[in-house]
Amino acid sequence: MSNQHTGPYLTDPNGREHLLDKAIVTIGRAVECDIVIVSKKVSREHARLRREGRKWFVDDLGSTNGTFRNNERVLTSLDLHDGDSLKFGDVTFLFHDPDTTSRENPFPRLEVDVAAGVVRVNRHVVALSPKEYALLAYLYSRAGQVCSKEDIGRAVWPEYQAGGIFDYQIENLVRRLRTRIEVDPANPQLLLTVRGLGYKLMTAQTT
Repeated sequence: MSNQHTGPYLTDPNGREHLLDKAIVTIGRAVECDIVIVSKKVSREHARLRREGRKWFVDDLGSTNGTFRNNERVLTSLDLHDGDSLKFGDVTFLFHDPDTTSRENPFPRLEVDVAAGVVRVNRHVVALSPKEYALLAYLYSRAGQVCSKEDIGRAVWPEYQAGGIFDYQIENLVRRLRTRIEVDPANPQLLLTVRGLGYKLMTAQTT
C-alpha cells in the first residue's frame, strides 16, 4: 500500500497510513475525530489539518500539550510539505504529499521572520547568535545584492566606525552562519562569496 497514494496522507508510529481525503481533518483523542490517537497527552480535539487549494496547513486547537511541526510549536497556522513531522502531545506522525515531490524546488527554503526574530531553513527553526542573526537580517534585506565587507561591518558591528573590526572577524561570522543555514556548508547555496567584492544571500526568489 505504501507509495501508491497520489494524495496526501499521514503515517503514524506503527507505520499505518491515514489518507487526508477531506478538506478539514480533525485529530484528537475523541472518537468523533477523523484520526483518533489513544494517548492521555493528546487532547480530545487536539489539532486539525486543512487544505487550501493545493496546500495543507496545521492548526492547534488549544491542546494542553501542544502540536509541533518539525519540533516547532504550532502557535498559528503553519504550512506542510512532504516529509514534515507532526507531533500531537507525545505521538509523532509524518506528513506525506507525493504530488509535491515533483513540484518542490530542491533549492533550500529560507524564511526570515524579522518581526518575530525567527529563522527557518526548510521549515526547521534555526537558532542563531545575535551577531549571526544581525548578519543574516542585513543580507536578507538585500537578497540577491552583493554586500561588501565594509557594509557588513557597519551593519553588524556598531563599533565598526572606530576601526575595531577586521576582515577575519567578518569572515569567521560568515563561516559560522553558513554552518547554521546551509545544508552543506562546504558547498553553500544560500550565502555566496563574490570574490573581491563581498557576499551575497540567495533566496528562492532571487534564483
